Amino acid sequence: MRVIGLAGWSGAGKTTLIVKLIPFLRERGFTLSTLKHAHHAFDVDQPGKDSYLHREAGAQEVLVASARRFALMHELRGAEEPSLADLLRRMSPADLILVEGFKRDAHAKIEVHRAANGKPWLYPDDPGIVAAATDATEGLPAHLPHAQLDDIEAIAGLMLALARPIEETLSRIAKA
Repeated sequence: MRVIGLAGWSGAGKTTLIVKLIPFLRERGFTLSTLKHAHHAFDVDQPGKDSYLHREAGAQEVLVASARRFALMHELRGAEEPSLADLLRRMSPADLILVEGFKRDAHAKIEVHRAANGKPWLYPDDPGIVAAATDATEGLPAHLPHAQLDDIEAIAGLMLALARPIEETLSRIAKA
């Protein structure tokens, strides 16, 4: 398993890019998983459903399973948010884990930068950024490989070349 992140400010196009990269890489025979950080309370369950009622009643974990999928929901109930390393350790085997967000963690990341956002680049302050995907024509990082935001093939190539083994990723995170 190898890990590569996509980091950038809100509105840069990280999710849009991942949604295009997943089928592109799957068509080439790769298995992929994603790990997304949410900055706010979120819910994957719906009020009134049995699993929601189980959680609301106080269950720490609720696993919902069917013939098509299963979902495990774990309530923190005041416990500390799990680290990226903790979450990576929970992932099932895949060729590539795409991490969206977690921009302050030490894993290898491709910065997604959209010029119209007017936000500063992350790369000058983040040694974990190993490449850039951007539509910008100014401020391009000369020392980093980069691709245009709409060039899915080039970005996929960067991801495959720069993704790090999970053991190395966990070690980098632990040292940070």
